[in-house]
Amino acid sequence: MSRSHHRSRTLLLALATTLAVSGGTAVALTGDDSTETIRKAAAAARVDNPYAGAKVYVNPEWKAKADAEPGGSRISGRPTGVWLDRIAAIEGAGGKMGLRAHLDAALRQGAGVIQLVIYNLPGRDCAALASNGELGPTEIDRYKRDYIDPIARILADSKYANLRVVTTVEIDSLPNLVTNTSGRPTATPECDVMKANGNYVKGVGYALNKLGAVPNVYNYVDAAHHGWIGWDDNFAASAQVFRQAATAEGSTVDKVHGFITNTANYSALKEENFRIGDSVNGRSVRESKWVDWNRYTDELSFAQAFRNQLVSTGFRSDIGMLIDTSRNGWGGSARPAGPGPTSDVDSYVNGGRYDRRIHVGNWCNQAGAGLGERPKAAPAAGIDAYVWMKPPGESDGAGREIPNDEGKGIDRMCDPTYDGNARNNYSKSGALPDAPLSGHWFSAQFQELMKNAHPKL
Repeated sequence: MSRSHHRSRTLLLALATTLAVSGGTAVALTGDDSTETIRKAAAAARVDNPYAGAKVYVNPEWKAKADAEPGGSRISGRPTGVWLDRIAAIEGAGGKMGLRAHLDAALRQGAGVIQLVIYNLPGRDCAALASNGELGPTEIDRYKRDYIDPIARILADSKYANLRVVTTVEIDSLPNLVTNTSGRPTATPECDVMKANGNYVKGVGYALNKLGAVPNVYNYVDAAHHGWIGWDDNFAASAQVFRQAATAEGSTVDKVHGFITNTANYSALKEENFRIGDSVNGRSVRESKWVDWNRYTDELSFAQAFRNQLVSTGFRSDIGMLIDTSRNGWGGSARPAGPGPTSDVDSYVNGGRYDRRIHVGNWCNQAGAGLGERPKAAPAAGIDAYVWMKPPGESDGAGREIPNDEGKGIDRMCDPTYDGNARNNYSKSGALPDAPLSGHWFSAQFQELMKNAHPKL
């Protein structure tokens, strides 16, 4: 895929003459203005698709865990996102690598791209207790001062000027302001608080502004997934909230390089056995219990359509989309070989759908899930890359109380015995049992993802 290009070859040549590149690292010039010269040249050379032609960083910590699993070496060389999910993660917590250590490792690998997940908003994940964060709803100043500012300072180091930094900005935040606030049966008091105080919008805007000021940073804002905002009453409204955030706290839409869908989720990339325009015995597939009047059946069609909606809402015409395919393969023996029976619309959809979740709203450690498409640049029109932003094998959360200092609580959606809530139409959670805290290694999940991978390993 190639989006519209208006980049100057002259500016690219300027970068080439400004930077001496050795082994993937940028070598600073001499003189007082060297850092500013490098930054200006890096800004001039900002590319349309940061993944195109670039080697993407492989996190050695995730690789080591994958390699320790039987069969894990088959995928351990794949690039995954580095999650900065609390302030301590910037310097490195619990013996883990900090941000500088990852950036330095990327340079040593000769990588051209590193993927970071910016994930620590005040009142984080107001509809999911498993991934609550360390900052309270009102701690926006601490978010700015102690979290975003230090990250921006590190990324602005001229040592990293030749490394494209892809930031996935605050997953599971802005869509909650549309779908999980008062007036909806899915509302939570916590999301009402975050809508009222404006700190999701302010936080995202501040992050986009500060990080986007670094010339080699490429901001991609989280755009949920089709099973969250693919309905008529959520689709355009979400795009409006995204634009509000992108123009808050000094930011502009120019600080947004694109959007990412399906981060840490399971929605199938392509449903090939049924389409939104199909009907069975005079009933549209939109009437099926699974689709439930959504406009989209899968992530690719949603991401492409939502890109158009975002452009019409005021974002740049050259924005690109990322799709997280780390856990949406849905292969294995349960994968249908063709369409379901045409006896009725539910049999047709349920018999043919690849996504085997009990309900599209289920999100925690889903049983039967598999690795999806491998990370790949420019796989389809409007899509910058398929990525594994969520590292396979890292838990979504625990269904039981586990003491911790990370601010993470119990979430019944991670408990396989849970009968659900309004956000999944009171369906069983579909979660694997005995999961650890979110972000912690879950061996059973990793093995299941490999077993059910599609394409197969």
